[in-house]
Amino acid sequence: MIQYIIRRILYAFPILLGVNILTFVLFFIVNSPDDMARLQLGQKHVTQQAIDNWKHQHGYDLPLLWDSHAPGGEKLTQTIFFQKSASLFVFRFGTSDSGRNIGADIQERALPSLALALPTLAVGLLLNVCLALLIVLFRNSYLEQAGLVLCVLLMSVSSLFYIIGGQFFAGKLLRLVPISGYDDGWAAVKFLILPIIIGVFSGIGSGVRWYRTLFLEEVGKDYVRTARAKGLSETATLFRHVLPNAMIPILTGVVVVLPSLFLGSLVMESFFSIPGLGSYTIDAINNQDFATVRAMVFLGSLLYVLGLLLTDISYTLVDPRVRLS
Repeated sequence: MIQYIIRRILYAFPILLGVNILTFVLFFIVNSPDDMARLQLGQKHVTQQAIDNWKHQHGYDLPLLWDSHAPGGEKLTQTIFFQKSASLFVFRFGTSDSGRNIGADIQERALPSLALALPTLAVGLLLNVCLALLIVLFRNSYLEQAGLVLCVLLMSVSSLFYIIGGQFFAGKLLRLVPISGYDDGWAAVKFLILPIIIGVFSGIGSGVRWYRTLFLEEVGKDYVRTARAKGLSETATLFRHVLPNAMIPILTGVVVVLPSLFLGSLVMESFFSIPGLGSYTIDAINNQDFATVRAMVFLGSLLYVLGLLLTDISYTLVDPRVRLS
């Protein structure tokens, strides 16, 4: 187990390095340092001297990936990529192009993102699994057909419709909760209720259909027929045998959304004005703040790699047949 974990951690370094290089190249294909300087200076007609000064102050006057005129190892170290990206591997995110401390911003905005994403994930997972088991319990009946039709209808509606509709009815028409905004401490609960409900409701259609497919695949296997032959009820069979044996694909699906627990929901946070990492990333993209975008992409990649590692380890807990070597 220990050797497997160490090996997977070592595999993560070239993956993170490749993601950093790809992000770097794609960003500078679209935006040159001169374009970034003009945007940050906020003027239509900026002198070349002002552009050069801004680039020098922010470290964008160096070569991008390779300095052919520098001696020895400085060919690699005296570049924008090394100066801006190497420190990420020791979690030194530096400052944004607008001068803000990125690490402090991430710490400040992580809690609102977690407060929104964690309840949405937990409640959504529990509700989707329970509804899927209910549909499987009443399979080959009108209840199953009605449930599938409802799931398809829910999947066919854009999440933006749920957001706008929820804000109109619950926030503006009924005045049950605020339409948008955020507050500190427990006062933030009233701002989170509506986006959490919308997040859970918008994912019911696809979630229930996905888990129903997993459970139906398990229901037809020999061990389920054996359990029924021994006199076990259908409900007990589903919860004691089918659900545990379907945990591996369930865990695989959960790990995909793990980065969103910290990085937040881009759309949800923007519409509800929640100061989380999702809206922070959107603002950085709109402002062409490469330093912040680079830090958020690195953080998301790191969380995804760690999520995959935790998923592989959790497989051994839910299925004794799986062994890590």
